[in-house]
Amino acid sequence: GFAIGSAALAAFLLFSAYMDEVSAFNGEKFSTVDIAIPEVWIGGLLGSMLVYLFSAWACAAVGNSAHDVVIEVRRQFDEKPGIMTYEQTPDYARCVSIVATSALREMKRPGILAVSAPIVVGVVFRAFGIFTGQKMLGAKVVAGMIMFATVSGILMALFLNTAGGAWDNAKKYIEMGTHGGKGSEAHKAAVTGDTVGDPFKDTAGPSIHVLIKMLATITLVMAPLFLD
Repeated sequence: GFAIGSAALAAFLLFSAYMDEVSAFNGEKFSTVDIAIPEVWIGGLLGSMLVYLFSAWACAAVGNSAHDVVIEVRRQFDEKPGIMTYEQTPDYARCVSIVATSALREMKRPGILAVSAPIVVGVVFRAFGIFTGQKMLGAKVVAGMIMFATVSGILMALFLNTAGGAWDNAKKYIEMGTHGGKGSEAHKAAVTGDTVGDPFKDTAGPSIHVLIKMLATITLVMAPLFLD
């Protein structure tokens, strides 16, 4: 709660700075964003969709990394059967290396998405605004995009953090002996839920805090690029 609250406050302050910067560069006050303008509404929808796509890619990255680790663990069990009887030592460094390398590789797509999306949207709608004679359209659409992405991101992060924590705690609760304890059908279901809950609360949820601040920062830095 504190983390997403601080991210929301930072995004709000950066958004206010963006409005002020657009006003300074354009020479006229820019203090409102009219979502009744179709293009601004489309920008808002793109901002909301961005959050869900980013979350999906973050969760998929965890799954792919985990798959690489599973393959490595199976290989070590085949080559070192003494691991199960504590007669041989597993290669821990290899697993750590796989996780680190996979994390860097898998987060390329979400990172590129967060950096490029506001720039692409701003430039495209700036050109469309010049073509249709709509002044400052690029800046307005990007403002709508950031507003919707921030609101959607706050709600999505709260959902992911809360749901992931609930799944994780449900498994621990059952392992204490409730609903049959370990080995029961309830425990099997809880393990499946925790498999989804961990990337929710440990990866996708916290990543959205960074996402909404990143979007606001990129927008602020690139503001002159969206002006006519």
